[in-house]
Amino acid sequence: MSTHFKIYDWHTGPYPARVRIALAEKNLQGRAEFVSVDLWKGEHKSADFLAKNYSGTLPVIELDDGTFIGECTAITEYLDSLDGNPVLTGRTPKEKGVIHMMSKRAELELLDAISVYFHHATPGLGPDVELYQNAEWGFRQRDKALRGMHYFNEVLKQQPFVAGEAFSMADVTVIGGLIFAQLVELAVPAECEALQAWYVRMQARSSVKNRVSMSDPTV
Repeated sequence: MSTHFKIYDWHTGPYPARVRIALAEKNLQGRAEFVSVDLWKGEHKSADFLAKNYSGTLPVIELDDGTFIGECTAITEYLDSLDGNPVLTGRTPKEKGVIHMMSKRAELELLDAISVYFHHATPGLGPDVELYQNAEWGFRQRDKALRGMHYFNEVLKQQPFVAGEAFSMADVTVIGGLIFAQLVELAVPAECEALQAWYVRMQARSSVKNRVSMSDPTV
């Protein structure tokens, strides 16, 4: 089992936030070395970084043996399984199925939709990084994200967490979506009271509250 790993990310990024929260939930901060990849300078699109992650996205984890793992879900699976007690990704086949389903829905209906809105219908990361933009597509995805907020509001009217009765990777993914929403000033609709109340509870978790200060010396 690897005892140490590097995490390539950007301290305020919404996708890196997912892995930072998972890391804290598993109490693994002491085993991680953070390496900053500046999104605003386009460092994630450099040849050096693309050699680590073909997708050119953050975060990426590098294991002791030189293995690179990209994609938040895959990294969370790895972190959650290290101690044989997978509390974030599910223990039983049913838990795993529901958690992965809801996490994927959170990506498709909320987080990724906001990402498209950011990159296409706002200045995004600037002209040096945003080489192509389609504003119409961006605004369509913004509206999709708002519909996603309504969907998760209905889910959270029925249960305390996104995938049921316990905090999981699905909650982390929705948290990432709402972090991104705040960054692009896309407000959660006022009528989504259950989602808003859930997010207040989530922000009180130490793993969420302290995610930036893990590696940013200015915090």
